[in-house]
Amino acid sequence: MTSKILETDSTGLGTPPGPVRPVARRRPPGAPTALGLGSAMIFLSLIVLIPLAAVLWKSAEHGPGFFWKSVTTPDAWAALKLTVVASIVVALINLVMGTLIAWVLVRDSFPGKAVLDTLIDLPFALPTIVAGLVLLELYGADSPLGINLAYTRVGVAVALLFVTLPFVVRTVQPVLLELDRDMEQAAASLGAGNLTIFRRIILPNLMPAMVSGTALAFTRSIAEFGSTVLISGNLPFKTQVAAVQIFGQIENDNTASAAAVSTALLVVAFVVLVTLDLVQRWGSRRG
Repeated sequence: MTSKILETDSTGLGTPPGPVRPVARRRPPGAPTALGLGSAMIFLSLIVLIPLAAVLWKSAEHGPGFFWKSVTTPDAWAALKLTVVASIVVALINLVMGTLIAWVLVRDSFPGKAVLDTLIDLPFALPTIVAGLVLLELYGADSPLGINLAYTRVGVAVALLFVTLPFVVRTVQPVLLELDRDMEQAAASLGAGNLTIFRRIILPNLMPAMVSGTALAFTRSIAEFGSTVLISGNLPFKTQVAAVQIFGQIENDNTASAAAVSTALLVVAFVVLVTLDLVQRWGSRRG
């Protein structure tokens, strides 16, 4: 039997069989490429960041005094208050009813379920001005239901509910579809009631989607124009929403005041989104 003798250097250590080749560095999974990141940032800047920056610049070109005066004029302040309060109410109603509708569509079986599931997306496809016309015909002075909501704040809220309903439904529905029902069955086998199962198992899993859908519904409400312009009647100090008030300022060639009110809406939307995101993260950590 022959034996191989390992060659040794002066230190007595074995010499490597050959030169060591450098290992190529691999991009970690999920790391953005320069082309992809650059394209995304350019597109985002052109579509979102630059227009928003232009609005902010226009609102501040006459100084903070002019900005505050434009926002606090009686008609602008009334429109902002109506828009924010109505949007909060609409978002809370959507939070409850949107979750309930998503639950019915996922957990229940009944005739016409597919039709109802399709109709949920109708506000996305229907032009909002058409939605306003439909609501005016249905709830106006000549309402076939005998309900006259035209030129009232309730009519404004109904119009906002119509255009924002899909947001909570479509964010909660996929989570319900993917929810593991084995946990619910295990809890039921251990004696947990339906309310306990919903509160301890289902609700924590649904909460992030519910919060996201509510935030989307709120931000959509404060920017709504088409569905409210007809049914509200645009009565200053009563039913005029902020988007219509901004449009009126632009028609009067008062673009700086319109930009100021737009900036106020932008700040409100940003604060609400950040707050809800923090609440969602806090809830995830506690879970």
